[in-house]
Amino acid sequence: MIGEDFSQSSMRDLFAIESEGQTQALTVGLLALEQDPRRADQLEACMRAAHSLKGAARIVEILPGVTVAHAMEDLFVAAQAGKLVLDQPKIDRLLQCVDLLTAIAKSPELESGSQDAAWQADADRLSAALIESASLGEQPQAHAPLPIAPEAAIEADAAKPEPEARDRALRVSAENLNRLLDLAGESLVESRRLRPFGQSLARLKRLQREAAAAVDTLHIALPVQLLDDRARRALADAQQRIFECRTHLSERLGELEASEHSATTLAHRLYDQALMVRMRPFADGMTAFPRMVRDIARSLGKQARLEIVGDRTQVDRDILEKLDAPLGHLLRNAIDHGLETPDERIAAGKPVESTIRLEAFHHAGLLQIAVSDDGRGIDPERIRRTAIARGLAKEEMAAKLSESELLEFLFLPGFTMKGDVTEISGRGVGLDVVHDMIRQVGGRVRITSQLGVGTGFKLELPLTLSVVRALLVEIGGEPYAFPFAHIVRATMLSKDKVSLLEGRQHFSFDGQQVGLVTAHQILGCGEPNHEGDELSLILLGNPNNVYGLVVDRFLGARELVVQPLDPRIGKIKDISAAAIMEDGSPLLIVDVEDMIRSMEKLSSGDRLAKVRREAACEKVGRRKRILVVDDSFTVRELQRKLLDHHGYEVDVAVDGMDGWNALRNGNFDLIISDIDMPRMDGIELVVRIRQDARLKALPVMVLSYQDREEDRRRGLEAGADYYLTKGSFQSDKLIEAVVDLIGEAVA
Repeated sequence: MIGEDFSQSSMRDLFAIESEGQTQALTVGLLALEQDPRRADQLEACMRAAHSLKGAARIVEILPGVTVAHAMEDLFVAAQAGKLVLDQPKIDRLLQCVDLLTAIAKSPELESGSQDAAWQADADRLSAALIESASLGEQPQAHAPLPIAPEAAIEADAAKPEPEARDRALRVSAENLNRLLDLAGESLVESRRLRPFGQSLARLKRLQREAAAAVDTLHIALPVQLLDDRARRALADAQQRIFECRTHLSERLGELEASEHSATTLAHRLYDQALMVRMRPFADGMTAFPRMVRDIARSLGKQARLEIVGDRTQVDRDILEKLDAPLGHLLRNAIDHGLETPDERIAAGKPVESTIRLEAFHHAGLLQIAVSDDGRGIDPERIRRTAIARGLAKEEMAAKLSESELLEFLFLPGFTMKGDVTEISGRGVGLDVVHDMIRQVGGRVRITSQLGVGTGFKLELPLTLSVVRALLVEIGGEPYAFPFAHIVRATMLSKDKVSLLEGRQHFSFDGQQVGLVTAHQILGCGEPNHEGDELSLILLGNPNNVYGLVVDRFLGARELVVQPLDPRIGKIKDISAAAIMEDGSPLLIVDVEDMIRSMEKLSSGDRLAKVRREAACEKVGRRKRILVVDDSFTVRELQRKLLDHHGYEVDVAVDGMDGWNALRNGNFDLIISDIDMPRMDGIELVVRIRQDARLKALPVMVLSYQDREEDRRRGLEAGADYYLTKGSFQSDKLIEAVVDLIGEAVA
């Protein structure tokens, strides 16, 4: 760690810094002692933490902190001496003391001391409760007292709240850290410029060797009798100078190669070290969860403990911060929905105490986080019935959904299988937050469940948001980068393996037919020119839903420093960021999720261009075109299938911003939009449509999950032509409304 500078910090600021680490140590130790009160190492750690806090609070004259820390220390010493056992009631009181110390340290009024009187009253009450519990447990125990380290008895009244020299840290703003990483990345890019320069010199060396050979050939070919002394001397001089140039060039080229290797190695080391500054152990973001799991479980009459595996796994700071809310939702859902009561677990032959496992590890270039419980599992039939009851699927459609498709309903906003609302759950808010966060950082989440055994969530995230390992390809003469995390496979496909199925081009992959799409059509960059007998193919999506994207050629793998796009240009369709190549030229990083949605739109609208040009039949009449805008994949698909079944051509957009981009680039007869969406909600989308000269007459229908008068009023005031609830999917109201607005499907 880097040396820490506290020269500008007040004494109470120093106490707050000291308190953060010591209260964390107390929480970890107390939860461990709750499982095994006889653990000498945890008693020692807790005693030391309380002792240090007492000394620190005394130095900065925070008397409530001295009072409560001293009472805690006495209780730990008594437990070490074998005079009492830290049972659950005592652990509860000790944790309340930790909460008070945390509140004192984090209070914005800490420096002024204006709350000292109120804190002192709380401290007196808690210390009195600890003394009472200690006196109740004063009966001598049969076992020998636990050993106490000699240094534990040293009074720390003169202790100062400063970190140890061997583990010191420097507080640096996130902006400065990001700038440091950017500069390190730029130095890495600059160091790579030497390689193409060296390759050019090597090419010059070859040309010079060929020139020398040509001069030698000329010398041999010329008749000796035709050359006078002057000509012979000139030719010999030319050969000597060429030799000297070759020697000099060879030496300089060797020096350049050594310099290039040294510069690249140094730049890599600098970049790796700068990147490590952004990385933090997984455990740093998980400190509050064990206590949270314990307290919520107890409030529900359950017993649960959190087991954290892979706490040293390195995680990007930004990703670790973003994980707090989604992991908290997953843990609360596991406790409330997944775990059984003690009586239910005993009846099922399970241990009374439930276990929730939170694991982090690196695999295949990704950060993998798994959250699993040993609870009751998820009943897919309950999801099916709930989806039907909430109007999210018709009965005949719901009956055809697989278990994995049913589990996807859990990620819908407002979707819950609980009939009552509590402080912990029941509002249907939680898993949609998890899904949104994972999508924002370019990851994915999967659910597995076995009835009676438990439920698991697996999160796949990039290792860092600053660097991406990607496959570089050429499309229309320009380089593009596809992050490996989103590629199922990259391969060469023989053209004779491409077949026509129901008017679309496919090929066989792992027993399923995969549709082909050209990258030129997605990006709008001209016509493809696939010469030769093979196609360069990238498989995108997931094993259950794969698309084949044809590119011009592969350029190889690279580690790229991600350069965010200027926010002033807005969201660029199918593009997420940019990067700089070794020669300094820019390239675009593809937003694979966005590109998959673009392929879905083309596929659903029967507008896929042919990889191999073949005659296509013209459709008779024009199908009316509808844009469906909804951030839920399940809802989008339900609407698309329903409208497509009635003959309409349907495009989809994942949120208001995606829908607005689609509107500016295409012609539609009707817009059907959700109201609650990220980035741009449905109301703002309607306002933009009505303010646009080209689009203001376009019919717009808005949908809401619930029949809320506020949503109806906002939608109609913004300029929507029709308002429906999503329960209308179960009846014919949606199709009737579409026909009322734009007529039958075929013009």
